[in-house]
Order: sequence, then structure tokens, then C-alpha cells
Amino acid sequence: MLEKIQKALTIRSSTMRELLAEALGMFILMVLGLSSVAQVVLGRGNFGQHLSINLGFGIGVTLGIHAAGGISGAHLNAAITLTHCILGNLPWRKLPAYLIGQFLGSFTAAATVFGLYYDTLYNYTKGNFTVTGPTATASIFSTYPAPCISLLEGFFTEFVATAMLVLGILVIHDEKNYGALKGTQALLTGILVLGIGLGMGMNTGYAINPSRDLPPRIFTAIAGWGMDVFTAGHHWWWIPITAPILGSLAGVLIHKLFIDFHNQPVPESGNEKGQPVVETS
Repeated sequence: MLEKIQKALTIRSSTMRELLAEALGMFILMVLGLSSVAQVVLGRGNFGQHLSINLGFGIGVTLGIHAAGGISGAHLNAAITLTHCILGNLPWRKLPAYLIGQFLGSFTAAATVFGLYYDTLYNYTKGNFTVTGPTATASIFSTYPAPCISLLEGFFTEFVATAMLVLGILVIHDEKNYGALKGTQALLTGILVLGIGLGMGMNTGYAINPSRDLPPRIFTAIAGWGMDVFTAGHHWWWIPITAPILGSLAGVLIHKLFIDFHNQPVPESGNEKGQPVVETS
């Protein structure tokens, strides 16, 4: 009976399998990340601090990669998927499936966390869901700039943070250089995200991912926060979409210019890498 059910439910389309893998990986990442933010905000600092949020997203990234890595490569980030397409590593025809999977997983995760903390949200806000103010809760789901941050500063922060993310991922997976041991890449990527949050999370909340920011923002607009989620922070919403895309491309360019272009395989007849050439007569 179970074999018949499995046979009936098995999806043979590789594109659809990749869509589902991205959706599940993104769901895991976002549920752990957003719920950690909810606990810090709604707990008024009594159930975690900024470090808790960084750890939540770092652990979420690690588990999300393990869930989707063997099927889709676990992009879990629209900026990274688009970069792969531009570089020719992923066919453009697969771009919609990856984006739909990521957005579906992220949107569903926001709805899940909303349901998980609905009573606490209602008690915290007295039923008045706001984007700004002393009981603002929209930041649980999407990123917003700090009050003192200009759009230019926020754009630069997201650009640099995403460039560091992609540069770090390329370094971790660079088998021609000093890449990570096989099986440790997911853990190290999670630690990388943790490090970015610890060092660059204050200004903008380090979205570094359109798939992390836009779907929950759309959910909050529907769930009671209204269109303020798109107008707050001087119409901040487009920055976490454009800056990560440009930052991702910059990260690739930096890696290629400083490492990849020059790190060619050593000919078999040559000396081992790192050994000095000694001329004898």
C-alpha cells in the first residue's frame, strides 16, 4: 500500500523537484529565523537578545542547505539564483521554479510564525499591528532600516553584506584553493551568516536575500499591517531586493579577480603548489 502511495506521489520532473526542495529549505530557514526574532521582540528581551536572532538564522541556513542541497543546490536566495543564471551555471528556464519555490517557502514560514505567536502578538500590540512605534511588530517578519540610517547607507550595507555572503560561499566551495572539507559546507555557511549578522546586522537587519524579505512583507500587508510595510523607512522595501542582487554579482567578481582567474591547475610536470623553484647547474 505504501509503495503504491509513494509511486503515485513521486514527482519525476527535475524542475518540480528543485522547486519543492527550495521551498522546503527556505521554509526551514525562515521558520527558525523569524521565530527567533518573534521571541526576542515579543519577549521584550527576556527570551533572547540580538545574538539569538543571528543564531536562529545561522542554524536555519545550515538545516535548509541540508534539506535542499542534494536536489537544487540549496540557493535559498533569489540573488544567488539570479547570479547563477547570469554566470551560466543554471538555465534561465529554471529561474521561475527556483524563485517560486523560495517565495512559497518564505511566505508559508511567515504565516506559520504568525499563527505560532498570534496570541502573543495580539497581547503585545493590543490588536493594533503597526510598522513603527513602541509596539511595532512588522520587523519580526521583514527588515527595516534603523531610524538614523539613510537609504544610501542602507543600500551600501545590504550591498556589502551580500557581497561578503557570496564571497564567503565561493571560498567555502573553492576546491581549487583551500575549500572546506566535504560535508562541512552547510555548517560553515550557517556560521558565515551568523558572522554577517554579528558584524553587519545593526543598520538594516541584514536581509541579504530578496526571498527572505519580500514574501513575508507581502504576508504582513495582507495579515493586518497594511501598505505601511511598503512605505515605511522612505519606501525601504525595494532596497533588500536590488542591493543583494548587485552585491551578489560583486562578490563573484571579487573572488574571480583576486583568486579564481589566477588559480589555475598546476601542470603535472611542474612543481607542487607552494614549492619554490630551485635551479641547478
